[in-house]
Amino acid sequence: MAVRVQEADFDVGTEFNRFTQGRVDLGGVALFVGLVRGDGQSVSAMTLEHYPGMTERQLEAIEAEARKRWKLDDALIVHRAGRMLPGERIVLVMTGSAHRKDSLEACHFLIDWLKTKAPFWKFEEGPLGGKWVDAKETDDAAAKRWGE
Repeated sequence: MAVRVQEADFDVGTEFNRFTQGRVDLGGVALFVGLVRGDGQSVSAMTLEHYPGMTERQLEAIEAEARKRWKLDDALIVHRAGRMLPGERIVLVMTGSAHRKDSLEACHFLIDWLKTKAPFWKFEEGPLGGKWVDAKETDDAAAKRWGE
């Protein structure tokens, strides 16, 4: 298990190579990369704030829940904090297992729960100023499908 919260960007290829290096037990690896969305008009930057220590513990708890539900051989969560521009990477979730079904479902679960249960606060900047952004109902609905 690996959980990291960092301001610096990450390289998906490098993370994938580290994750799979020498691993012959993995039959499938699923990964998701979340990006800052922006159309150049309404969102010009996004800032994610968090409480160091508390955030990592919550991410570890979310990852532990995925391990209870699926047979995972490994998992990785890299989540950025700080100010980011449209097109930049925000989050990487990677899961590895002997069979693809476990990897795919666990990856989907992890990103759904990260969107709603991870303690990050989002501030968006645009031409009319900035605003704090609440969780979307669609994100809550996606997380609820997995139950508690």
